[in-house]
Amino acid sequence: MKIVLLLIALFLININIHAHGISQEDIQMMIEGGNLRYMWLGATHMLTGYDHLLFLFGVIFFLTSAKDIIKFVTIFTIGHSITLIFATFMGITANYYLIDAVIAISVIYKGFDNIGGFQNYLGVQSPNLLIMVLIFGLIHGFGLSTRLQQLPLGEQNWDMLLRIISFNIGVELGQIVALILMLILLTQWRKRASFLRLSKVANHALMFAGFMLLLMQLHGYLHFVNEEEFGFNEDAHYHIHQDLEEAKQNPYLHDEL
Repeated sequence: MKIVLLLIALFLININIHAHGISQEDIQMMIEGGNLRYMWLGATHMLTGYDHLLFLFGVIFFLTSAKDIIKFVTIFTIGHSITLIFATFMGITANYYLIDAVIAISVIYKGFDNIGGFQNYLGVQSPNLLIMVLIFGLIHGFGLSTRLQQLPLGEQNWDMLLRIISFNIGVELGQIVALILMLILLTQWRKRASFLRLSKVANHALMFAGFMLLLMQLHGYLHFVNEEEFGFNEDAHYHIHQDLEEAKQNPYLHDEL
């Protein structure tokens, strides 16, 4: 158990520096490309969106019937599509660290719900899962919107809407690919005796991953709001390390740095 949690922690720390913002390369691709570029970015963003995928993994963890899987994935899709399209088109935004912190809480929530936490530890019935998946879907969509709004979406409403929809279609395609892989993994695992024995451990690990994500987002938010105290925010921190790595690979940059 300790080894599993340690591996998760190291994994999250390693990828956290890439968690925010859209790279300049992606922005340039969007300027030069068309709607298919936005669709591709949406798909890759979902496939690398570990916080979204962890929540989805928690949702389907104990679902075995195709009807239930389709029902919950559909309500999650409806939720994040609503806020992704509406918030982006209307220009509604918020600090992405705080939004991602709530998304991290959704991961913790699902792991806690999967181990019967409400009944076993709080002595209450768990909230209606379908409603909670919809609510968290709305929040996840808002998180995706904060990323999309960093891209050039055009000045004409029609062009903007097409790009937003293209990005959203890409997100759904990426989600389908990720979902298929998760279902294959879970289906094979359920055939083994270890599933029942380790299912609780897996959901504790899910909660731990969500907690680590929460700490990282709150840490990033502190950098963001206390830029003068820290000297730079987390995005600038990442770029400084990136410049140092480039300098190591190119000796001609040493003098410039």
